[in-house]
Amino acid sequence: MPSDKAPTNAPVVTRFAPSPTGYLHIGGARTALFNWLYARGRGGRFLLRIEDTDRARSTPEATEAILKGLAWLGLDWDGEPVSQFARVDRHAEVAREMMANGTAYPCYTTPAEIEAWRAEHPNQTFVSPWRDADPASRPDAPYAIRLRAPREGQTVIKDAVQGDVTFRNDQLDDMVLLRSDGTPTYMLAVVVDDHDMGVTHVIRGDDHLTNAARQAQVFDAMGWPRPVFAHIPLIHGTDGKKLSKRHGAVGLHEYAALGYPPAAMRNYLARLGWSHGDDELFTDAQALEWFDLPGIGKAPARLDFKKLEHVSGWHIGNMDDAALLKDLRGFRAATGQPELTSRQSERLKTALPFLKEKSRTLPQLIEQARFTLIDRPVERDEKAAKSLDPVSIGILEELTAALRNGNWARDDLEAVAHAIAEKHGIGLGKIAAPLRAALAGRTATPSVFDMMLTLGRDETLARLEDAAG
Repeated sequence: MPSDKAPTNAPVVTRFAPSPTGYLHIGGARTALFNWLYARGRGGRFLLRIEDTDRARSTPEATEAILKGLAWLGLDWDGEPVSQFARVDRHAEVAREMMANGTAYPCYTTPAEIEAWRAEHPNQTFVSPWRDADPASRPDAPYAIRLRAPREGQTVIKDAVQGDVTFRNDQLDDMVLLRSDGTPTYMLAVVVDDHDMGVTHVIRGDDHLTNAARQAQVFDAMGWPRPVFAHIPLIHGTDGKKLSKRHGAVGLHEYAALGYPPAAMRNYLARLGWSHGDDELFTDAQALEWFDLPGIGKAPARLDFKKLEHVSGWHIGNMDDAALLKDLRGFRAATGQPELTSRQSERLKTALPFLKEKSRTLPQLIEQARFTLIDRPVERDEKAAKSLDPVSIGILEELTAALRNGNWARDDLEAVAHAIAEKHGIGLGKIAAPLRAALAGRTATPSVFDMMLTLGRDETLARLEDAAG
């Protein structure tokens, strides 16, 4: 009886096996994350295999994009990525071994003959006339190698997510393992690679569930233990339909460009189809401790950008300042923005504790931090410029003089501003508006006192003097 369970004493080995035909889709990124969490949380190995046998569509650029996407997401893999195409000789060797042991056979039926048969027998499973032919009758001609699949009974996949899934064997044809030109099929290559790489758990999208039945038959034919299969539901859009570009960003690189930190993406993607009680927000350490296959639901997950923003804001607010600064640098580089100067970095580092609590994405944080990144003279937008009327400029000049001789501490700065406001019989907001325009060139900014403390005495006074001009 074939086993769907890895030996209990075997170290966990998972794999992510993308086809390099385009960008890394958000669904693929989640699959990679689930495999990474399952392996890393159990002290196992997470392997990467590039399924590049489709030479017409596979490109080195796509492979590079996948590797960069996984690196950005923070998923490290063990060893070098395996090229499936580089292993075609091994795949062919197994096909011939199966033919030698009787679990596969040569098929001389041409594609035209098969097409004609199917036209005459619609909705029937093709059975090759060469399946039980006398070996002496085999012609000296090119042939494909087909699996001698069982014709009776059932193939049962004990799926860790879907439960037992049963396929009638008479509904599964003798699939081709090796084409007549000597190239292996995907179904054979996947099984051979998974076995040779020691994969114990195959965690992938449920669009591969039918493939599992065919691949299980190859495992059985070779006498190899089946890995544990876990087929996860696909990701849908908010309308419940299969995810596509009409729903917004679908490529992982798009999320990086939108400014979601990798830690937030890991949290959000982990929660997309998997749950641990009611926990929505968690750290990597918690995810690694909690993640397990029974927590994956059977229903398709729905992409929700509002939830993603909420998760992103929580991570930005709770992130270590040094890690957040690193993410900001990475975001700026990825979106073609200039590298931070040392002075900008120092100012930004000082401002992060009060900036990060109000930002949900990295672009929002950078906009809030604009005052730390600009140089004098401060360029002001139209609304900010209007706030610097003659009366406001006069008040700024008075405030500048008072600040020049005071202590540069928050309480003292607030006291000076309040004293000037009371003297003129106005609220603090009437002073804050021109202050924002002078220091940041905007009317919507962080607290003016936070900005003054971040910029320091000399830079603050210089900007105020420029505004009073």
